[in-house]
Amino acid sequence: MTLGKIWSAFIIIAISVACYQLIANKQTVIFSKMVIGKADDPVDTVYYTLAQNPIKAGFKDTVSFFNYAKTFAYAPASNDHAATMVIAATTPTSIEQLKVRWIKPSDGIIETCKSAVQICLGLIGIMALFMGLMRIAEVAGGIQWLSKKIGPFFSKLFPEIPKGHPSIGHMMLNFSANLLGLDNAATPFGLKAMQSLQELNPNKETASNAQIMFLCLHASGLTLIPISIIATRAALKSANPTDIFVPCMLATFIATMAAMIIVSLRQKIKLFQPVILAWILGLSIVIASLVVYMLHLSQAGLNEFSSLLSNGIILFLFVAIIGGAWYKKIDVFDAFVEGAKGGFETSIKIIPYLVGMLVAISMLRTSGTFDLCVQGMKHVFASIGMDTHFVDGLPTALIKPMSGSGARGMMIDTMKNVGVDSFAGKLSCVLQGSSDTTLYVVAVYFGAVGIKKTRYAISTMLLADLVGIISAVLLSYLFFAKDLIA
Repeated sequence: MTLGKIWSAFIIIAISVACYQLIANKQTVIFSKMVIGKADDPVDTVYYTLAQNPIKAGFKDTVSFFNYAKTFAYAPASNDHAATMVIAATTPTSIEQLKVRWIKPSDGIIETCKSAVQICLGLIGIMALFMGLMRIAEVAGGIQWLSKKIGPFFSKLFPEIPKGHPSIGHMMLNFSANLLGLDNAATPFGLKAMQSLQELNPNKETASNAQIMFLCLHASGLTLIPISIIATRAALKSANPTDIFVPCMLATFIATMAAMIIVSLRQKIKLFQPVILAWILGLSIVIASLVVYMLHLSQAGLNEFSSLLSNGIILFLFVAIIGGAWYKKIDVFDAFVEGAKGGFETSIKIIPYLVGMLVAISMLRTSGTFDLCVQGMKHVFASIGMDTHFVDGLPTALIKPMSGSGARGMMIDTMKNVGVDSFAGKLSCVLQGSSDTTLYVVAVYFGAVGIKKTRYAISTMLLADLVGIISAVLLSYLFFAKDLIA
């Protein structure tokens, strides 16, 4: 029910904003963009009014304001028209002048439907592989063994799950994959965990306490090594691609702790228990130790270590699962095929849920809703005297709960236009790594098991996202204050 209201609200808001753009801003092609637009369409130029007079803001000359305006307006430094507009805005006799922003088009409804199906079809192979491996591990007793080992901690955090239940092992594999940034492996582990938890769910259409706790922890996106973000920064010629590593990890850790605390309060779970505190303390020590070690590595060394660790874990799983199955004299291939069939079925089953959610998100982007939100926030914060540099990185945060690929594209777009080593560029990277795609996760994971009533899952996940966003902004000011343009 909650997801349905959110989905309906997205569509109504998007169409309302599009109508406003048509009437007020004379954007006669806005409806076409929403329906048949493509990401590779020509880039639009949009004009805005500055939030405050640049001379009153304390800029000494044209050059200092021009450098700031490149960040504020996302205007390429090489564009003569943008330079002309910026220089005009520095004239003391003029009041708030126009500035330029270049907006990269997004896929409309038709293209989004195609890409949603392509995403699901792309999942079939990886889902079949890892669900086949998990089936081998289940038959050989590996999942049950893992469940027993971590049972003392999970029994406190998930009191409704019976001791030694396979879902505990599936959740642990999912959390481990997320921790190492193995997105492709985390999804099949997570879907398998939801299916296992659904077996214990007395009301098949309503999310159980255990499912809510698992999904909120999963969506908080605790990641140890944001290797894809570091690689992107390196590709864009950052002077120090790894400088976002510590704030990224701290922001996602804070978001995860917030999710755990919020859900525990709703479910009346006592977190101040020796077992829970010992596991959290142990995890904190492991993370801190790895941070200290990796901070002493060069960029090449960090890339090599993270690649060795993450890919080595996957290969270790292959060896451990197949080796254990041989020891137990299990027909390995038959078990694999049986599990792989479930991966195919699950990938196809989530197509309607993913199409619906991604289409609604696409409409918000193509209608200009996100852009209006960012500009509105910038004016609000400027009017109360707050620094507004952080608002330039917020588009990534606004899109991240709804679309991982969209947020990644926005992060890259921010770094390209504002500067890969600018404050906004680094902030967008920290925001990208501080949480997971909440509404995507809700649509896929709950959709895979037929949950219709999500209870307080979405509100809790979005609240944890907010904590992650605030943490990311504060940490970015703490770590990257030197990159602010004065």
